[in-house]
This record gives sequence, structure tokens and C-alpha cells, in this order.
Amino acid sequence: MLPIRRLLAATDFSIAGFPAVVTAGEFAVHFGAELVLVHVLPPPPLTPVVTPERMATLPSATEIDKYERDSERQSREDLDRLVVEKLPPGLVCRTIVQVGQAAEAIVRLAEQEAADLIVIATHGRTGWRRLAFGSVAEKVVRTATRPVLVVPSPGQAESPSQ
Repeated sequence: MLPIRRLLAATDFSIAGFPAVVTAGEFAVHFGAELVLVHVLPPPPLTPVVTPERMATLPSATEIDKYERDSERQSREDLDRLVVEKLPPGLVCRTIVQVGQAAEAIVRLAEQEAADLIVIATHGRTGWRRLAFGSVAEKVVRTATRPVLVVPSPGQAESPSQ
């Protein structure tokens, strides 16, 4: 695993995920490594659109394309802002926006980018919430062939019985 030359950190832009981004930045500075900051967009919703002019119809290809373009543009802007606000100046950092299932995309990108370490946050879901919503961090840990550093969300250590 050592030396670390490239880290891949995933973010969902939640407050609970910011400590993982900060930690990845600190590791990158310490090792003089490149940081690849990733956000994975879910696939576009294919729910019927209801307007006064038309009853329930699936969104058109144009509507889906516009949704994807707008979502990707906003995500790139959010990543750029995150780099400025949460990471040390001068850090070598690239940003990537992908569309897909988060865990699978993170693992695939870590392979493609030859990341020496994946850094990801856990949101502290336990019990029925974890069963209902799943855990991206857990899926990454289970399926990644690269080392994974899971950074707990703020307050997790204080209340283990969540």
C-alpha cells in the first residue's frame, strides 16, 4: 500500500461526508499524493411526467439529457466549491462526476485511476435504516480490491447505539 501516490475520495456533498474529504486531503498532503475527488450521480429518474397537456408519460430523451447535463454541471460546480472550501491550497486534485450506482462506480473508478487508497464516509446508519437504504461504504469495503479508509460521520463515536 505504501507509498500512497493517488487517493480516491468519494463525496455525496452531505455534511456527514465532509470529514472524509478533509481526511483524504490531509493524507494527500502528507504523502505528496494526488487526490481524485468523485461524486456519483444516480441514474436519471424514469418516472412518468404529468402536465395539464399530457397525462402520465415517460420523460422524453431530450428531458433526460437536459436533466443529466444540469445535474452534472451542478455536481462539477459543487465539487469545485468543495475543493476550495475543504482542501488545502496547492493540493493536486482532479474531480470526476459519474452517473451510476455509487458503490460500483467508486470501486470501478479506483481501479481505473490506480488509486492506492479509497477514502469514504459512513453515515452511521444502523438497523432498519441500513437494511432499507443500504450502505455505500459497506458495499465499497466488500467489493473493492484497493485498501479502503472509512471515516465516521461526526457524532458517530459518541452514540454507538444509533
